[in-house]
Amino acid sequence: MIDIDQAFAPAAAYVAEARIPGATLGIVTATGERAVRVAGHAALVPEAEALTEQHWFDLASVSKVVATTTMILELADAGKLDLDRPLTDAIFDLRQYDVANAPERRLTFRDCLAHRTFLPAVEPIYTYGDDPDRLRAFVLQREWRHGPPVYSDINFLLLGIAIERITGQSLSAWPLGDGLSYGPPLGSAVATEFCHWRGRMLKGEVHDENCSAMGGATGHAGLFGTVAGVLAFAQGLLDGSGASPAMLDAIRTRQFEHRTCGWDSRNPGWPGGETCSPATIGHTGFTGTGLWIDFDRGVAWTLLTNRVHPTRHSAGAASIFSLRSETGEAVIAAVG
Repeated sequence: MIDIDQAFAPAAAYVAEARIPGATLGIVTATGERAVRVAGHAALVPEAEALTEQHWFDLASVSKVVATTTMILELADAGKLDLDRPLTDAIFDLRQYDVANAPERRLTFRDCLAHRTFLPAVEPIYTYGDDPDRLRAFVLQREWRHGPPVYSDINFLLLGIAIERITGQSLSAWPLGDGLSYGPPLGSAVATEFCHWRGRMLKGEVHDENCSAMGGATGHAGLFGTVAGVLAFAQGLLDGSGASPAMLDAIRTRQFEHRTCGWDSRNPGWPGGETCSPATIGHTGFTGTGLWIDFDRGVAWTLLTNRVHPTRHSAGAASIFSLRSETGEAVIAAVG
């Protein structure tokens, strides 16, 4: 039995203290038991709107695992790519003006999934233009500055382009299941932030500037989801119905430091809390979202907030970092 009120207590307190506008917590077990709690607002400005279970959240970087990682691993399962082969198997023109020496041409799919490349964390690609095809060409032909391996949006931008090349379609054409969609979402959306580049409050359009400029569906962001949609995805991993044994092995096995293929695994100080089992993986999103799956306990939880509303620079926006770990501890206590 899930004590959802106990699990939701930290988030309820943060909402009551106006540290975040709203929060939804969903928990699902491998046997299919589910529980959801909601508090606060989907929007505060330009007018208040109460948050409900039916609202769609901009999942931000949770897109990397729910969509992109899943797509790459399914293509590998189908024999359409080899994780240990270079990206150039799919992207022939990657750094095509320096075929002999460009280090980008030696990066593998697994390198990018595990964030073990030299690529930077992020780049303001949207400042170079707003034509999606031209910006993709920019990503492919740019001589990227080198650095130590870091968690990188660029890794997943490249993986998204590889998927588009292999399938011949936009990422938005991939079947994702009910409650998951590249924007605009199919129902009422949670507001994120006033974007000074676009000059408006964002609600129902992707928050990430680079994703927006590149068409709204990229490897690193763009996915929207309801709590039910995210929980259905998580349950598919817990009970094995949504992934092959090879895919499950890839997302559960550490590839580089604490990273698996696409996911983060439990490590000291991570956002999933300290009481989950060592067989726990998770991922967060900048807008205030997150998903964690504890395979040993057979439980998964998603914490969905709009912590960047109305701005990422508010005093409460940074409180998500403590809320996530507090929620992880509360969930494990609540499921026993």
